[in-house]
Amino acid sequence: AVNMDEEDDSCESLMSSIQDGGQQVPILVRKSKSDGRYEAIYGRRRLKACRELGIKVRANVQDIDDASALLAKGLENAARRNLSFYEKARFAEAILTSGHDTATVRQVLNVSKSGLSHLTKVTQHVPAKIGDMIGAAPKSGRPKWTGLAEHFVAGKLTEDEAANLLATIEPSMSSDDRLEMLLKAAAKRGARQREGAAELNPIEGVTIKSTNGSLTVSVKRTGANAGFASWLDKNMAEIIKRSHAEFTAVNTEEKN
Repeated sequence: AVNMDEEDDSCESLMSSIQDGGQQVPILVRKSKSDGRYEAIYGRRRLKACRELGIKVRANVQDIDDASALLAKGLENAARRNLSFYEKARFAEAILTSGHDTATVRQVLNVSKSGLSHLTKVTQHVPAKIGDMIGAAPKSGRPKWTGLAEHFVAGKLTEDEAANLLATIEPSMSSDDRLEMLLKAAAKRGARQREGAAELNPIEGVTIKSTNGSLTVSVKRTGANAGFASWLDKNMAEIIKRSHAEFTAVNTEEKN
């Protein structure tokens, strides 16, 4: 995501530059297909600055198709600022979604076939909601983002689990640190799965732990669960007996 304060400062700086020395670089426009007016392909910030100053904008008018317009816009954006790996992934997704082919995406973003496959792997497997909650992560490259995608593929993370983890983070934490935190959480969960252990919380205050050697259920006796814990304490033996009888009956039917 772009910091709006930084964008406002950049626009103010551009206005000052144009006011002092004039508009040095023309914007690129083409005739609109619908109303005969002009559509800006790139240079929207220069257009905005000139409007704010109340002066005419210098523009090159070209008759170009959608793919060329997208390429021109992508090249100008890339020249203006370095996109992070994740921003490139989302940009590639947007280009493909708008109906353009992979060749156009590779040209706009200047990536190889394998480079594009890494980008699409991330957008295919990392939910957009989670990516939005993490942010651009400008210091984090392909290995971390594709690693996160692999955690989702392997089932070490779900969208809800990742969202819940990210919701607990201090807003001041950087997007790179958010990504790192999520990777560590997924790695820990993966380690528990490899050890044959699993932990479920079917309702608040109740934990079921399953390992290769045992199955345990724990219920907190405090707060809202106090009454349920007392009831379960009195009835657990009977519940286990009924469950075992049901299991035995089902198991016998399957064998027959």
